[in-house]
Amino acid sequence: MKELIEMSNIPQHIAVIMDGNGRWAQKQGAARIFGHRNAIKAVREVTEGCVEVGVSYLTLYAFSTENWGRPEYEVRALMELLVQSIGNELPTMMKNNVRLSTIGDSQSLPSSCQKTLAEAIDATSGNTGLNLILALGYSGKWDLLQATRRLAQEVKEGRLEPSEIDENSIRSYLSTEQRPDVDLMLRTGGDHRISNFLLWQLAYSELYFYEDLFWPDFRREHLFEAIVSFQKRERRFGKTGDQIKENSAK
Repeated sequence: MKELIEMSNIPQHIAVIMDGNGRWAQKQGAARIFGHRNAIKAVREVTEGCVEVGVSYLTLYAFSTENWGRPEYEVRALMELLVQSIGNELPTMMKNNVRLSTIGDSQSLPSSCQKTLAEAIDATSGNTGLNLILALGYSGKWDLLQATRRLAQEVKEGRLEPSEIDENSIRSYLSTEQRPDVDLMLRTGGDHRISNFLLWQLAYSELYFYEDLFWPDFRREHLFEAIVSFQKRERRFGKTGDQIKENSAK
């Protein structure tokens, strides 16, 4: 599938909803956490696949604000797995020149997670390749809410006029800040929804849903398949197809 990819038209920013770990485990007759443990290879595959074809930004929906409502033992196991996985994957990130960062309410995470994340972010800060962004304690509504509160505080303190608020000022207060909007969003597991993920940043994204693929079975060929589909689509951003063709011809 990789040979079908047009290297001059690679999506700059790919986001992934990594769905189906629990259902994958249940099909194996195992506990849900077994699926989460077996999802690490899929994370490595999508990351290295993005490095291979030159994607600049990869955002993974690792833990949503709604996930705190899951059974306590599952949340605790997920946090322990996160710490272990980041430590294990750090040498691979360094080898692949990957820079790690996070978005979301990181203060809601256990102190052990915060410490491990901070150390990995610091260790990879000098890397210049793929920007790997983990969405942790994140939701799109949370992101818009915290941006609105920060903007309101700016207005209250007289540093910003309400009339000055525009798309650029809102974007600058989102947790994604200087990162570009998402070009292509992938979701495994068969569901066709965005589940409170990057609501602002997905406004004009192309969406790709895998019908019969749970996240632990994801491999880089599945990434390449989605990129090929992306390259066959016409992105109009509210304009007509004729307008897009005219602009391309100039």
